[in-house]
Amino acid sequence: MPKKKSPKWYVVWHGHEPGVYDTWADCLLQVKGFPEAKYKSFSSKQAAELAYQDGPYLHWGKDAKKDSKSGREAWGDDVILNSICADAACNGSPGTMEYQIVFTDSGEKIYSSPKYRQATNNVGEFLGLVHALGLIKNGKVQADAIYTDSRTAMAWIRKKKCNSKLVATNLNKPVFDLIARAEQWLKTNTVSIPILKWDTKTWGEIPADYGRK
Repeated sequence: MPKKKSPKWYVVWHGHEPGVYDTWADCLLQVKGFPEAKYKSFSSKQAAELAYQDGPYLHWGKDAKKDSKSGREAWGDDVILNSICADAACNGSPGTMEYQIVFTDSGEKIYSSPKYRQATNNVGEFLGLVHALGLIKNGKVQADAIYTDSRTAMAWIRKKKCNSKLVATNLNKPVFDLIARAEQWLKTNTVSIPILKWDTKTWGEIPADYGRK
């Protein structure tokens, strides 16, 4: 008599209705047709529920952490939980770029940008940080800090200048328009919230990471 398979539990972080499901059929309903869905199976309900609380960045993708610690355990007391983080992704240099902003603790997405042509990852990181600063300044988001894994973007914020060597073309005009707006915002607003470097080596990928590495 064939051995009965162990039951699996499925976590859907990004899908039609995120949550924990006990059948593949239910999981599939939540991820089918959903852009950039993030989901994974686990061997127990407890493991699935902990992973759901962590968010996808510790478990989903080839660079996911291999331990069973939750996000807070992995970060210890070093990460400011009441914070937001920004990250960018680009498929070339230059290439198609996008950036997103999420709550650090939960991984919940706050903003996801359109895709911009002929841009760079550093430009996306810079724009994401300025966007995050604007959200806090306008009272749309409450946070005690902003995290980024880009030292370059942090330096550009301090200088209030995007020092990219990107060449302007007709295709990336929207990007340069955004850069100009971001620089003007920095010149006319005071940055009072700390922008902190995310310690990728110690904490794993930043929660806003796209998981495409």
